[in-house]
Amino acid sequence: MKRLILTRHAKSAWDDPLSPDHDRPLNDRGRAAAADLGQWLASRGYVPQKVLCSDAVRTRQTWSGIAPALPATPLMELKPALYHAGVDVMLAVLRHAQANVVMMIGHNPGIAEFAEKLVVTAPLNSEFARYPTGATLVVDFAVEAWDQVGFGQGVTVDFVIPREMVV
Repeated sequence: MKRLILTRHAKSAWDDPLSPDHDRPLNDRGRAAAADLGQWLASRGYVPQKVLCSDAVRTRQTWSGIAPALPATPLMELKPALYHAGVDVMLAVLRHAQANVVMMIGHNPGIAEFAEKLVVTAPLNSEFARYPTGATLVVDFAVEAWDQVGFGQGVTVDFVIPREMVV
């Protein structure tokens, strides 16, 4: 059994229109949502053993907000390929994962499409298809290794967006 925690970065700032997209940080709401997400994950026992994170500032800051709430800080690996990745790239990155419980932090529109393609049945949440900032899907796969994961195999365990979170 393998478990994926698939998280879109939290709300980012648009204060500086000249700043490159890759360098946009989280805004105050995003920092608070990341911390809440960490509490939510820890309270439900959804603790990654390895984190695969886009190298954009907002994804790294999302992880920095989540990590303090977890009982043990898992290894985080920056994956430049996840920056605005499409579904095929995201699947390729996931297929190289080594831990049983992996968290992947990325961006829309790719992460929304990836989430939709992974699961057998989508969560009963009207926001799932949009996958807003901070959205997190917990999905299980009945496989022995990540390289066996394919689309339409995942069983939805949980799904949350920050504004609906109860921590």
